[in-house]
Amino acid sequence: MDIVRGARTAVIVGAGVAGLTVAIALARKGWRVDVAEIDPRGATAGWGLCLTGPSLRALDALGLADACLAEGYGMNIITHVEVNGRIADEVRLPRLLGAHRPAMVGIARPGLHRILSEEAERSGVVVRNGLTVTAVNEEGDLVRVRLSDGTIRTATLVVGADGIRSSVRSLAGLETTLDYHGQMAWRALVPRPAWVTGIHQFAGKVNTAGIVPISAGQAYVFLTENGVEPGALPDAELAPRMRQLLEVFPERVAEIRPLVSESVVRRPVRTALLAGAWSRGNCVVIGDAAHAPAPQMASGAALAIEDGLVLAQELERHEQVRAGLEAFTARRAKRCRTLVETSVTIVGLEQARRHHDAYPLTDACHRQMAEPA
Repeated sequence: MDIVRGARTAVIVGAGVAGLTVAIALARKGWRVDVAEIDPRGATAGWGLCLTGPSLRALDALGLADACLAEGYGMNIITHVEVNGRIADEVRLPRLLGAHRPAMVGIARPGLHRILSEEAERSGVVVRNGLTVTAVNEEGDLVRVRLSDGTIRTATLVVGADGIRSSVRSLAGLETTLDYHGQMAWRALVPRPAWVTGIHQFAGKVNTAGIVPISAGQAYVFLTENGVEPGALPDAELAPRMRQLLEVFPERVAEIRPLVSESVVRRPVRTALLAGAWSRGNCVVIGDAAHAPAPQMASGAALAIEDGLVLAQELERHEQVRAGLEAFTARRAKRCRTLVETSVTIVGLEQARRHHDAYPLTDACHRQMAEPA
Protein backbone atom coordinates (compact mmCIF):
# COMPACT_ATOMS: atom_id res chain seq x y z
CA MET A 1 0.00 0.00 0.00
CA ASP A 2 1.32 3.45 -0.94
CA ILE A 3 -0.22 6.90 -1.05
CA VAL A 4 -2.57 7.14 -4.02
CA ARG A 5 -4.31 10.35 -5.15
CA GLY A 6 -4.16 11.88 -1.66
CA ALA A 7 -6.07 9.06 0.05
CA ARG A 8 -5.43 8.45 3.71
CA THR A 9 -3.80 5.05 4.13
CA ALA A 10 -3.14 2.91 7.16
CA VAL A 11 -0.97 -0.11 7.90
CA ILE A 12 -2.32 -1.99 10.90
CA VAL A 13 -0.17 -4.63 12.60
CA GLY A 14 -2.26 -7.40 14.14
CA ALA A 15 -5.55 -8.95 12.99
CA GLY A 16 -6.97 -9.55 16.44
CA VAL A 17 -9.92 -7.80 18.03
CA ALA A 18 -8.28 -4.36 18.19
CA GLY A 19 -6.71 -4.53 14.72
CA LEU A 20 -9.81 -5.65 12.87
CA THR A 21 -12.06 -3.20 14.71
CA VAL A 22 -9.91 -0.19 13.87
CA ALA A 23 -9.51 -1.47 10.30
CA ILE A 24 -13.28 -1.58 9.85
CA ALA A 25 -13.81 1.80 11.50
CA LEU A 26 -11.14 3.50 9.36
CA ALA A 27 -12.28 1.86 6.12
CA ARG A 28 -15.84 3.07 6.81
CA LYS A 29 -14.43 6.61 6.89
CA GLY A 30 -12.70 6.27 3.53
CA TRP A 31 -9.23 5.09 4.55
CA ARG A 32 -7.34 2.52 2.49
CA VAL A 33 -6.32 -0.13 5.01
CA ASP A 34 -3.79 -2.96 4.98
CA VAL A 35 -3.51 -5.35 7.95
CA ALA A 36 -0.37 -7.42 8.57
CA GLU A 37 -0.91 -10.49 10.78
CA ILE A 38 2.10 -12.58 11.74
CA ASP A 39 0.08 -15.78 12.27
CA PRO A 40 -0.38 -17.43 8.85
CA ARG A 41 -3.71 -18.88 9.99
CA GLY A 42 -5.24 -15.74 11.49
CA ALA A 43 -5.41 -14.36 15.04
CA THR A 44 -7.77 -16.65 16.97
CA ALA A 45 -5.72 -17.89 19.96
CA GLY A 46 -7.78 -19.08 22.93
CA TRP A 47 -11.29 -20.47 23.25
CA GLY A 48 -13.59 -17.70 24.33
CA LEU A 49 -13.97 -14.21 25.70
CA CYS A 50 -16.56 -11.83 27.11
CA LEU A 51 -17.93 -8.84 25.26
CA THR A 52 -19.08 -6.60 28.09
CA GLY A 53 -21.52 -3.73 27.67
CA PRO A 54 -18.93 -1.17 26.49
CA SER A 55 -17.70 -3.49 23.73
CA LEU A 56 -21.26 -4.27 22.63
CA ARG A 57 -22.01 -0.54 22.53
CA ALA A 58 -18.99 0.07 20.31
CA LEU A 59 -19.84 -2.91 18.10
CA ASP A 60 -23.41 -1.64 17.83
CA ALA A 61 -22.06 1.64 16.47
CA LEU A 62 -20.45 -0.46 13.72
CA GLY A 63 -23.64 -2.49 13.16
CA LEU A 64 -22.04 -5.70 14.47
CA ALA A 65 -23.51 -6.17 17.95
CA ASP A 66 -26.48 -8.29 16.86
CA ALA A 67 -24.24 -10.63 14.86
CA CYS A 68 -22.13 -11.17 17.99
CA LEU A 69 -25.21 -11.72 20.14
CA ALA A 70 -26.47 -14.31 17.66
CA GLU A 71 -23.09 -16.05 17.55
CA GLY A 72 -22.51 -16.14 21.30
CA TYR A 73 -24.49 -16.43 24.53
CA GLY A 74 -26.13 -13.37 26.06
CA MET A 75 -26.07 -12.91 29.83
CA ASN A 76 -26.66 -10.30 32.52
CA ILE A 77 -25.27 -11.55 35.84
CA ILE A 78 -21.94 -12.52 37.38
CA THR A 79 -22.52 -14.89 40.30
CA HIS A 80 -19.82 -15.08 42.96
CA VAL A 81 -19.80 -18.28 45.03
CA GLU A 82 -18.08 -18.75 48.39
CA VAL A 83 -15.61 -21.49 49.30
CA ASN A 84 -18.46 -23.46 50.93
CA GLY A 85 -20.56 -23.33 47.75
CA ARG A 86 -23.01 -20.65 48.88
CA ILE A 87 -23.79 -17.65 46.69
CA ALA A 88 -21.96 -14.64 48.12
CA ASP A 89 -22.79 -11.90 45.63
CA GLU A 90 -24.40 -11.17 42.26
CA VAL A 91 -23.19 -8.41 39.96
CA ARG A 92 -26.02 -7.28 37.67
CA LEU A 93 -24.31 -5.75 34.69
CA PRO A 94 -25.52 -2.53 33.03
CA ARG A 95 -27.61 -3.16 29.89
CA LEU A 96 -26.10 -0.59 27.57
CA LEU A 97 -28.05 -1.74 24.50
CA GLY A 98 -31.43 -1.46 26.19
CA ALA A 99 -33.69 -3.73 28.19
CA HIS A 100 -34.36 -6.13 25.31
CA ARG A 101 -30.75 -7.07 24.62
CA PRO A 102 -28.29 -8.72 27.03
CA ALA A 103 -25.74 -6.82 29.08
CA MET A 104 -22.87 -9.01 27.92
CA VAL A 105 -22.16 -11.88 25.56
CA GLY A 106 -19.77 -14.79 25.90
CA ILE A 107 -18.43 -15.72 22.49
CA ALA A 108 -15.96 -18.15 20.95
CA ARG A 109 -12.88 -16.36 19.66
CA PRO A 110 -13.09 -18.01 16.22
CA GLY A 111 -16.71 -16.84 15.90
CA LEU A 112 -15.85 -13.24 16.78
CA HIS A 113 -12.83 -13.36 14.46
CA ARG A 114 -15.04 -14.55 11.60
CA ILE A 115 -17.57 -11.73 12.15
CA LEU A 116 -14.86 -9.07 12.22
CA SER A 117 -12.89 -10.58 9.32
CA GLU A 118 -15.93 -10.79 7.07
CA GLU A 119 -16.91 -7.20 7.84
CA ALA A 120 -13.35 -6.04 7.23
CA GLU A 121 -13.37 -7.73 3.84
CA ARG A 122 -16.74 -6.15 2.97
CA SER A 123 -15.27 -2.78 3.94
CA GLY A 124 -12.34 -3.19 1.54
CA VAL A 125 -9.67 -4.00 4.12
CA VAL A 126 -6.82 -6.22 2.89
CA VAL A 127 -5.49 -8.69 5.49
CA ARG A 128 -2.10 -10.27 4.79
CA ASN A 129 -1.31 -13.28 6.98
CA GLY A 130 2.22 -14.43 7.75
CA LEU A 131 3.59 -10.87 7.82
CA THR A 132 4.62 -8.32 10.41
CA VAL A 133 6.43 -5.00 10.47
CA THR A 134 10.22 -4.92 10.99
CA ALA A 135 10.96 -1.20 10.67
CA VAL A 136 9.04 2.07 10.98
CA ASN A 137 10.54 5.38 9.85
CA GLU A 138 8.97 8.84 9.77
CA GLU A 139 9.15 10.71 6.47
CA GLY A 140 7.54 14.09 7.07
CA ASP A 141 3.81 13.55 7.42
CA LEU A 142 4.07 9.94 6.27
CA VAL A 143 5.46 6.67 7.63
CA ARG A 144 7.74 4.31 5.71
CA VAL A 145 7.17 0.70 6.80
CA ARG A 146 9.26 -2.38 6.05
CA LEU A 147 7.38 -5.68 6.20
CA SER A 148 8.92 -9.02 7.13
CA ASP A 149 8.87 -10.15 3.48
CA GLY A 150 11.14 -7.24 2.61
CA THR A 151 8.52 -5.08 0.91
CA ILE A 152 8.19 -1.37 1.71
CA ARG A 153 4.94 0.53 2.28
CA THR A 154 4.39 4.25 2.65
CA ALA A 155 1.33 5.16 4.69
CA THR A 156 -0.36 8.02 6.48
CA LEU A 157 -0.71 5.99 9.68
CA VAL A 158 0.70 2.89 11.37
CA VAL A 159 -1.35 1.22 14.12
CA GLY A 160 0.25 -1.33 16.41
CA ALA A 161 -2.54 -3.69 17.48
CA ASP A 162 -0.12 -6.55 18.04
CA GLY A 163 -0.70 -7.42 21.66
CA ILE A 164 1.06 -7.14 24.98
CA ARG A 165 4.48 -7.99 23.46
CA SER A 166 3.97 -5.45 20.67
CA SER A 167 6.84 -5.13 18.21
CA VAL A 168 5.38 -1.85 16.93
CA ARG A 169 5.55 -0.39 20.43
CA SER A 170 9.28 -1.16 20.52
CA LEU A 171 9.90 0.10 16.98
CA ALA A 172 8.21 3.38 17.88
CA GLY A 173 10.28 3.73 21.04
CA LEU A 174 7.27 3.48 23.36
CA GLU A 175 8.70 1.30 26.10
CA THR A 176 6.86 -0.16 29.08
CA THR A 177 7.27 -3.07 31.47
CA LEU A 178 5.38 -6.36 31.41
CA ASP A 179 4.38 -7.20 34.97
CA TYR A 180 3.79 -10.79 36.07
CA HIS A 181 1.36 -11.12 38.98
CA GLY A 182 2.04 -14.61 40.31
CA GLN A 183 -0.95 -16.21 38.61
CA MET A 184 -1.42 -18.63 35.75
CA ALA A 185 -4.76 -18.47 33.92
CA TRP A 186 -6.18 -21.78 32.71
CA ARG A 187 -8.98 -22.16 30.14
CA ALA A 188 -10.76 -25.28 28.88
CA LEU A 189 -13.55 -25.62 26.34
CA VAL A 190 -16.42 -27.78 27.67
CA PRO A 191 -20.08 -28.59 26.92
CA ARG A 192 -22.31 -25.97 28.57
CA PRO A 193 -24.21 -27.32 31.62
CA ALA A 194 -27.88 -26.27 31.57
CA TRP A 195 -27.53 -24.19 34.75
CA VAL A 196 -24.75 -22.03 33.28
CA THR A 197 -26.70 -19.02 32.00
CA GLY A 198 -24.23 -16.38 33.20
CA ILE A 199 -20.71 -16.15 34.56
CA HIS A 200 -20.17 -18.18 37.73
CA GLN A 201 -17.00 -17.54 39.73
CA PHE A 202 -16.04 -19.83 42.62
CA ALA A 203 -13.72 -18.74 45.43
CA GLY A 204 -11.30 -21.45 46.54
CA LYS A 205 -9.01 -21.82 49.51
CA VAL A 206 -6.02 -21.10 47.24
CA ASN A 207 -7.21 -20.59 43.67
CA THR A 208 -10.28 -19.22 41.87
CA ALA A 209 -12.38 -21.05 39.28
CA GLY A 210 -15.39 -20.32 37.11
CA ILE A 211 -17.35 -20.98 33.95
CA VAL A 212 -18.55 -18.73 31.11
CA PRO A 213 -21.15 -19.74 28.47
CA ILE A 214 -20.13 -18.92 24.90
CA SER A 215 -22.97 -20.56 22.94
CA ALA A 216 -26.04 -22.71 23.50
CA GLY A 217 -23.82 -25.79 23.52
CA GLN A 218 -20.42 -24.62 24.76
CA ALA A 219 -18.75 -22.85 27.67
CA TYR A 220 -15.24 -22.38 28.91
CA VAL A 221 -14.01 -23.24 32.37
CA PHE A 222 -11.41 -20.93 33.86
CA LEU A 223 -9.01 -21.43 36.73
CA THR A 224 -6.69 -18.82 38.20
CA GLU A 225 -3.74 -20.56 39.84
CA ASN A 226 -1.95 -18.52 42.53
CA GLY A 227 1.64 -18.58 43.73
CA VAL A 228 3.27 -20.19 40.71
CA GLU A 229 6.16 -19.09 38.53
CA PRO A 230 5.48 -18.69 34.80
CA GLY A 231 6.51 -21.59 32.63
CA ALA A 232 5.20 -24.06 30.09
CA LEU A 233 3.81 -27.55 30.70
CA PRO A 234 3.67 -30.33 28.10
CA ASP A 235 0.31 -30.36 26.30
CA ALA A 236 -0.41 -33.88 27.51
CA GLU A 237 -0.24 -32.71 31.14
CA LEU A 238 -2.60 -29.74 30.85
CA ALA A 239 -6.01 -31.43 31.17
CA PRO A 240 -5.01 -33.82 34.01
CA ARG A 241 -3.35 -30.99 35.92
CA MET A 242 -6.35 -28.68 35.51
CA ARG A 243 -8.71 -31.40 36.76
CA GLN A 244 -6.41 -31.93 39.74
CA LEU A 245 -6.48 -28.22 40.61
CA LEU A 246 -10.28 -28.25 40.42
CA GLU A 247 -10.61 -31.22 42.83
CA VAL A 248 -10.65 -29.02 45.94
CA PHE A 249 -13.71 -27.04 44.83
CA PRO A 250 -17.12 -28.30 46.04
CA GLU A 251 -20.50 -28.96 44.44
CA ARG A 252 -20.92 -27.41 40.99
CA VAL A 253 -17.20 -27.22 40.24
CA ALA A 254 -17.04 -30.92 41.04
CA GLU A 255 -19.77 -31.34 38.43
CA ILE A 256 -17.79 -29.36 35.86
CA ARG A 257 -14.40 -30.98 36.54
CA PRO A 258 -14.98 -34.22 34.54
CA LEU A 259 -15.88 -32.11 31.49
CA VAL A 260 -12.28 -30.90 31.25
CA SER A 261 -10.78 -33.43 28.87
CA GLU A 262 -9.00 -31.52 26.10
CA SER A 263 -8.65 -28.06 24.54
CA VAL A 264 -6.83 -26.63 27.57
CA VAL A 265 -4.66 -23.51 27.44
CA ARG A 266 -2.51 -22.04 30.24
CA ARG A 267 -1.10 -18.51 30.20
CA PRO A 268 0.66 -16.24 32.72
CA VAL A 269 -1.31 -13.28 34.03
CA ARG A 270 0.70 -10.28 32.88
CA THR A 271 -0.25 -6.63 32.53
CA ALA A 272 1.18 -3.65 30.69
CA LEU A 273 0.31 0.04 30.74
CA LEU A 274 1.87 2.89 28.80
CA ALA A 275 2.11 5.74 31.28
CA GLY A 276 2.94 8.44 28.75
CA ALA A 277 2.38 8.85 25.03
CA TRP A 278 0.74 6.08 23.01
CA SER A 279 2.03 7.49 19.73
CA ARG A 280 5.16 8.81 18.10
CA GLY A 281 4.79 10.73 14.90
CA ASN A 282 2.10 9.01 12.85
CA CYS A 283 2.51 5.66 14.64
CA VAL A 284 0.18 4.65 17.50
CA VAL A 285 -0.43 1.55 19.61
CA ILE A 286 -3.86 0.38 20.80
CA GLY A 287 -5.43 -2.52 22.70
CA ASP A 288 -3.11 -4.72 24.74
CA ALA A 289 -0.11 -3.04 23.12
CA ALA A 290 -1.02 0.10 25.10
CA HIS A 291 -2.96 -1.26 28.10
CA ALA A 292 -3.18 -4.98 28.86
CA PRO A 293 -5.31 -5.71 31.95
CA ALA A 294 -5.46 -8.87 34.02
CA PRO A 295 -8.43 -11.06 33.03
CA GLN A 296 -10.35 -10.55 36.29
CA MET A 297 -12.52 -7.75 34.85
CA ALA A 298 -13.21 -9.64 31.58
CA SER A 299 -12.80 -6.30 29.79
CA GLY A 300 -9.64 -6.50 27.70
CA ALA A 301 -11.68 -6.99 24.54
CA ALA A 302 -13.95 -4.10 25.50
CA LEU A 303 -11.03 -1.68 25.76
CA ALA A 304 -9.57 -2.94 22.46
CA ILE A 305 -12.85 -2.56 20.56
CA GLU A 306 -13.49 0.88 22.02
CA ASP A 307 -9.94 1.90 21.04
CA GLY A 308 -10.60 1.03 17.42
CA LEU A 309 -13.80 3.04 17.22
CA VAL A 310 -12.49 6.04 19.17
CA LEU A 311 -9.26 6.21 17.16
CA ALA A 312 -11.21 6.41 13.90
CA GLN A 313 -13.48 9.09 15.39
CA GLU A 314 -10.60 11.29 16.53
CA LEU A 315 -8.76 10.96 13.22
CA GLU A 316 -11.97 12.04 11.48
CA ARG A 317 -12.28 15.08 13.75
CA HIS A 318 -8.72 16.32 13.25
CA GLU A 319 -7.18 17.38 9.96
CA GLN A 320 -3.68 16.47 11.14
CA VAL A 321 -3.05 12.82 12.01
CA ARG A 322 -0.77 13.63 14.93
CA ALA A 323 -3.38 15.91 16.48
CA GLY A 324 -5.91 13.09 16.13
CA LEU A 325 -3.55 10.62 17.82
CA GLU A 326 -2.93 13.00 20.72
CA ALA A 327 -6.69 13.52 21.15
CA PHE A 328 -7.23 9.76 21.04
CA THR A 329 -4.71 9.15 23.83
CA ALA A 330 -6.13 11.97 25.94
CA ARG A 331 -9.62 10.51 25.59
CA ARG A 332 -8.60 6.95 26.41
CA ALA A 333 -5.72 7.07 28.90
CA LYS A 334 -7.58 7.59 32.19
CA ARG A 335 -10.32 5.08 31.36
CA CYS A 336 -7.87 2.36 30.38
CA ARG A 337 -5.60 3.04 33.35
CA THR A 338 -8.57 2.67 35.70
CA LEU A 339 -9.46 -0.72 34.23
CA VAL A 340 -5.90 -2.05 34.31
CA GLU A 341 -5.26 -0.85 37.86
CA THR A 342 -8.59 -2.24 39.08
CA SER A 343 -7.83 -5.62 37.54
CA VAL A 344 -4.45 -5.69 39.30
CA THR A 345 -6.07 -4.76 42.62
CA ILE A 346 -8.50 -7.66 42.24
CA VAL A 347 -5.57 -10.00 41.58
CA GLY A 348 -4.10 -8.97 44.91
CA LEU A 349 -7.41 -9.41 46.73
CA GLU A 350 -7.78 -12.92 45.29
CA GLN A 351 -4.29 -13.83 46.40
CA ALA A 352 -5.05 -12.51 49.89
CA ARG A 353 -8.33 -14.50 49.88
CA ARG A 354 -10.25 -11.25 50.36
CA HIS A 355 -12.89 -12.17 47.81
CA HIS A 356 -15.63 -10.21 49.58
CA ASP A 357 -13.62 -7.03 49.06
CA ALA A 358 -13.22 -7.80 45.37
CA TYR A 359 -16.94 -8.20 44.60
CA PRO A 360 -18.01 -4.56 45.11
CA LEU A 361 -14.88 -3.37 43.30
CA THR A 362 -15.85 -5.49 40.29
CA ASP A 363 -19.38 -4.06 40.35
CA ALA A 364 -18.18 -0.46 40.68
CA CYS A 365 -15.66 -0.80 37.84
CA HIS A 366 -18.23 -2.29 35.46
CA ARG A 367 -20.54 0.64 36.22
CA GLN A 368 -17.72 3.12 35.66
CA MET A 369 -16.89 1.48 32.32
CA ALA A 370 -20.57 1.84 31.36
CA GLU A 371 -20.04 5.61 31.13
CA PRO A 372 -19.50 6.93 27.59
CA ALA A 373 -16.09 6.15 26.14
